Amino acid sequence: MSRQSYIIGNWKMYKTGSEAVQFVTELAPLVASSNPHVYLAVPFSSIYQAATAAEKHHIVIGAQNVHDEKEGAFTGEISALMLKDAGAEFVIIGHSERRKIFKEDDSFINRKVLQAMKNDLKVVLCVGETLEERKQHKTEEVLSKQLEKGLKGVPKDYTDFIVAYEPVWAIGTGIAATPEIAQEVHSFLRVILSEQFSKNNAAKIPILYGGSVKPENISSLMEQSDIDGALVGGASLNIESFNKIVNF
Repeated sequence: MSRQSYIIGNWKMYKTGSEAVQFVTELAPLVASSNPHVYLAVPFSSIYQAATAAEKHHIVIGAQNVHDEKEGAFTGEISALMLKDAGAEFVIIGHSERRKIFKEDDSFINRKVLQAMKNDLKVVLCVGETLEERKQHKTEEVLSKQLEKGLKGVPKDYTDFIVAYEPVWAIGTGIAATPEIAQEVHSFLRVILSEQFSKNNAAKIPILYGGSVKPENISSLMEQSDIDGALVGGASLNIESFNKIVNF
């Protein structure tokens, strides 16, 4: 089955609102006819400006995180409704940095997933194992748990979301999983998805690779049958490198 491909830039804690506008403005003509959908997950403070700049262009603006409650006394947090109101169309949930640094567990991540879906935000659910877990041959065990718990309660016929496999040992290290390793894991993830959503529905769900994605390795990754795009970190901060990834 042919699936739509996505290249998602995750800016993390980089770029001001004005810098985001400049980036989007310069990127727009370069990706106007690109095949993958081009997504940018920008800082909360830049969502409105970036989304306004991206109107009528081949670029979709989203967020890097969301809270699991509709509203409340949660100082410093942001709700799905607020993200939508600012112009976000998608949200990254469960990124390894959120899991590790901010101690987010699968239950909390699942509540975020359900809240985002309830508010019509497209979810990009991240899963991935650490180097230690990989060395202990726990990759499949870890990924199964993250995927099953993260998507608990999602209707079986709902397929309008994205899964991103980001091996923690490859993020920001310059060491990317080989295309063969990535494909093997993506194939396994699709099997797990088929158990939750049926084989036919699982075939519709895009699975992206994230972890030291660069212009030099994007083509070989995209040649794999179960890799439907990339979640790009550092290389998405530079117009030239990100454009090369999108138009690989």
